[in-house]
Amino acid sequence: MSVRIKRIYDAPGDDDGYRVLVDRVWPRGVSKQTARLDRWLKEIAPSTELRRWFGHDPSRWNEFRKRYRGELQETPVLVQELADKARYAPVTLLFSARDRQHNQAVVLREWLEERLSSD
Repeated sequence: MSVRIKRIYDAPGDDDGYRVLVDRVWPRGVSKQTARLDRWLKEIAPSTELRRWFGHDPSRWNEFRKRYRGELQETPVLVQELADKARYAPVTLLFSARDRQHNQAVVLREWLEERLSSD
């Protein structure tokens, strides 16, 4: 089991495995060819309303995590699909935010790891 997170602007690695963009909006300055994505799951990203409310403000991080986890409960099929992939091969969740510690990929990785450890 391996769920990693990485900025979409970082160079793809041979050990990335299944590369999934988990942003609702396509990142600026990145072509689809250089992204080397296996999938873009914008449906699993935070809602536009939540994303705008959060605004990558670290003081809102705990509440963002709580609200986003609530939204993840509304996409069980997509979450399960990622968990199933991660059970057998590396999965890299890609995000575009500058803050590597306070973004949706961090929360989604936690969520997936919890699901995988409970199986």
